[in-house]
Amino acid sequence: MTQLQGTSHDVPAILADLTADQVDREFLANAEVHLPRLHDLFAQLYGDRADGFERLASVVDLARRSWAARPADLKALDRARESEPEWFESERMVGGVCYVDRYAGGLSGIRDSIPYFRELGLTYLHLMPLFESPEGNSDGGYAVSSYRRVNPKLGTMADLAELAAELRRAGISLVVDFIFNHTSNEHRWAQKAVAGERGYEDFYLIFPDREMPDAYERTTREIFPDDHPGSFVQLDDGRWIWATFYHFQWDLNYANPAVFEAMAGEMLYLANQGVEILRMDAVAFIWKRLGTTCESLPEAHLLLQAFNAVLRMAAPGLLFKSEAIVHPDEVVSYISPDECQISYNPLQMALTWEALATRDGRLLQQALERRHALPAGTAWVNYVRSHDDIGWTFADEDAAELGIDGSPHRRFLNDFYVGRAEGTFARGVPFQENPRTGDARVTGTTASLAGIEAGDAGGEDRVILAHALALSTGGIPLLYLGDEVAQLNDYGYSDRPEEAGDSRWVHRPFRPAQNYADRRDADTPAGRVFARLTRLLDVRRATPEFSGNELIAFDAHVPSVVAFLRPGDNGFAVLVLANVADSAVEIDALTLSGMAPEALDLVSSAPIWLGVGVTLAAHGTRWLRVRPR
Repeated sequence: MTQLQGTSHDVPAILADLTADQVDREFLANAEVHLPRLHDLFAQLYGDRADGFERLASVVDLARRSWAARPADLKALDRARESEPEWFESERMVGGVCYVDRYAGGLSGIRDSIPYFRELGLTYLHLMPLFESPEGNSDGGYAVSSYRRVNPKLGTMADLAELAAELRRAGISLVVDFIFNHTSNEHRWAQKAVAGERGYEDFYLIFPDREMPDAYERTTREIFPDDHPGSFVQLDDGRWIWATFYHFQWDLNYANPAVFEAMAGEMLYLANQGVEILRMDAVAFIWKRLGTTCESLPEAHLLLQAFNAVLRMAAPGLLFKSEAIVHPDEVVSYISPDECQISYNPLQMALTWEALATRDGRLLQQALERRHALPAGTAWVNYVRSHDDIGWTFADEDAAELGIDGSPHRRFLNDFYVGRAEGTFARGVPFQENPRTGDARVTGTTASLAGIEAGDAGGEDRVILAHALALSTGGIPLLYLGDEVAQLNDYGYSDRPEEAGDSRWVHRPFRPAQNYADRRDADTPAGRVFARLTRLLDVRRATPEFSGNELIAFDAHVPSVVAFLRPGDNGFAVLVLANVADSAVEIDALTLSGMAPEALDLVSSAPIWLGVGVTLAAHGTRWLRVRPR
């Protein structure tokens, strides 16, 4: 076992101390399994620091105290999760995401919405950042001033704990954002650090002049150029502090193990309030090293694994969800049972929109064939769109194999989705356009991007197609609440001073009350989209082949058709077909001859004869239960 500097103690000694303290047997059993891994990770991260072992001992004691305070019902949930570790891979898993204030006014409104969530079949509810944050622009709550206080406009921490319990009784897991790369400049740690208070002076990366910031910025990239250039902002006293994102979001210094201990405490606190999944925000940025991009460094993975080990000791039922909008190879590197068990799937999301714009499914088909597989015990979170922008994160080398030049293709996609390209159906808005580099991202609700706002005849079909892919590729499908009733862009954001500078608010509308009132009216887009989408949700829940992550790519021999098989345990499989073209296509009988001719269309419940081929309507999807020969 690697030793930490300044001590001759090892894992057996720590466990002996726990035994002497007569700690709970269950916690001791957890520690026996996970402490060796945590000790080794601390050695790799902090082995050259004299305070490394002291901090490790403090973290273990923190975990012990958190376990002692963990409510009995959450300990029971831990045991249930450990007895069924693949619970989140079920075909019955469906997620929803919303802003508390915009969707329901406050936490009490979310509680009132639980009957609707059950009607929709949700088993996972992600509430967007709801903690105390600065007034005005707080990056949508991603500038956290306290991890232990809810924004008073939404409710209290006691309200959140009660909501978590009520959701749990309804079979819905609570998901919240854990913004751990940075805090707001109003967080007490930030204020103490700027004041030079002992113990906090090294919580952030603060430099007296531009020498070190200039050295770092030779290799880092600008993330929010509209807000500030580079990676640093200047303090009132002339010093410079690291701020990757907005100027009021200051990056934490994880090279200091005291920061690790402090953030572990915040995670454990939230776990004991009933949070079941933590969305680990901006995971690629959490470790800095001079001379690198300071993105996806090896230490970022070690940190996540160390946090995971702490949670396995004191809240073993909790999951981490990775948010890494980076190169596809880097995205998958964060996903493992010992790091982040679930992860957003930004590549599938982006390439779904790419396919709809180009009417060509080959790049998405290639990604499903090559980049969909995950380690056992993990799952994708598949989404059509999120609160954030769409960045075209496909790998240039993948695109080049299909004759696509990545940079001009991204410019085309940006132009297409913000309405600048000929023949576009989209009504998106650009986000963070950088005139110097040509970089940009796209914002917009699903309905507005897909053509419903423009009145395009294929708009509703594109909405259904995109969701059908998210529902069928494996993992947890995630709905942005409101999209199921075809909500449109909210251009009123530009009249609200705290939002006007951030175009992402265009696709964070307030709850579309009229659309929800129309959801049973087949004469409205809201009613038609809701009926078709909820039918897909019902079918998914009744289709065991949609559990897990296994996917077998299928060549339909039609460039506009994305196709794959989801195998089952009984000799059957579900063949998923999606046509991104603006006209109908035929898949001939020879292409389908590897399957018995008798099949069942799961959505229509009608038998189908594959011996004559299959017709796919423009923007059409089919879920066919087949028996491979």
